[in-house]
Amino acid sequence: MMRLLLIIAIALFYTVYHFSQPDTASALPAGEHVIALEQSSAADARIKQAFEQHEGGVQVQSRGLVAKVLPDDEEGARHQRFILKLNNDMTLLVAHNIDLAPRIPEIKLGDEVDFYGVYEWGHKGGVIHWTHHDPQGRHTGGWLRHNGRVYQ
Repeated sequence: MMRLLLIIAIALFYTVYHFSQPDTASALPAGEHVIALEQSSAADARIKQAFEQHEGGVQVQSRGLVAKVLPDDEEGARHQRFILKLNNDMTLLVAHNIDLAPRIPEIKLGDEVDFYGVYEWGHKGGVIHWTHHDPQGRHTGGWLRHNGRVYQ
């Protein structure tokens, strides 16, 4: 009974939170949507599996909390960089190409960021990149979502 009440409370909280946020569905690529809690857990499990098996090139969608904001990478294509901590306690470096997509302004420790991009294995957890559109249309476009706004 307590478990059922907990599930109902979580669902109610998510529903209230979701409908109180600005509508960004029109800003997301066709077929994409805000991530439900159970989807995030499944995605985090897939990312953990990719890490354990040293996989790369894995298209993933999940969310995490900003654990550290890093300086931009200014060599070659410029990238905004920050580390996200997932619900499964993994950490990932996000490398967001700011030559192709807008930077996330005023991102700070503890902020929640949803992401859709490509996971590449790394010994510290891995990297998420391709969080932007492909100007040549040859690669699946990715995105970041922060404070109700999508950056792609």
